[in-house]
Amino acid sequence: MLRKLDHNNMGKSNLGWLRSVFHFSFAEYYNPKNINFGVLRVINDDLIDPHTGFPMHPHQNMEIVSYSVEGNLTHKDSMGNGNTITRGHVQYMSAGTGVYHSEMNHGDETLRLLQIWILPDQAGYTPNYGDHQFNYEDRHNQWLYMVSSNEGNAPIKINQDANIYSLELDKDKEISFPVKEGRQAYLVQIEGKSTINDITLDMRDGMEIVEEDIQIKANETSHFLVVEMLKQ
Repeated sequence: MLRKLDHNNMGKSNLGWLRSVFHFSFAEYYNPKNINFGVLRVINDDLIDPHTGFPMHPHQNMEIVSYSVEGNLTHKDSMGNGNTITRGHVQYMSAGTGVYHSEMNHGDETLRLLQIWILPDQAGYTPNYGDHQFNYEDRHNQWLYMVSSNEGNAPIKINQDANIYSLELDKDKEISFPVKEGRQAYLVQIEGKSTINDITLDMRDGMEIVEEDIQIKANETSHFLVVEMLKQ
């Protein structure tokens, strides 16, 4: 089963310094038919103006993955961690029993990031933070395995049976992605335009995939992110 989600029909927010597209219900956007997709609770496509961002605020019992598309994202938290990532890099925080953090754009250019929230497999984990600076070329015309469960072998591990991959596919190139029985996946067309199993996706569109392999053709150079997980 495939279902395209057109970014034009998604939730929107414009706070001036922050412009967001919400793939699922978030903040002032509430759609009772679009709360989550399995354990995937949030994908926000955020544009953050230079020298602004989210000051210190709390989270609890959520696995939070931030994927920088363009610009610099600086993290600080109440555990004493702090670091800056840029295009194609990933920050991860397990909020667990509770943590405060800030996410700021200290750069001179607009920051675009995907903010991803995944429900943990249980509540009450000890809070944890990590980041990884992936070589951008490692996703060129091939899937880059970035995030896995604690039993998986990706560089970043989360407290849930879920996996995150990224890909940059050259124009006219094709690649497949298997979604096996008992599994489902959510794909984001971050940049470019593609055809997936005869369905056209534009930049910022999403796609729900349930127990069905997909074949992707890049109509123009395209950048993707996929969250693969247990079917629920």
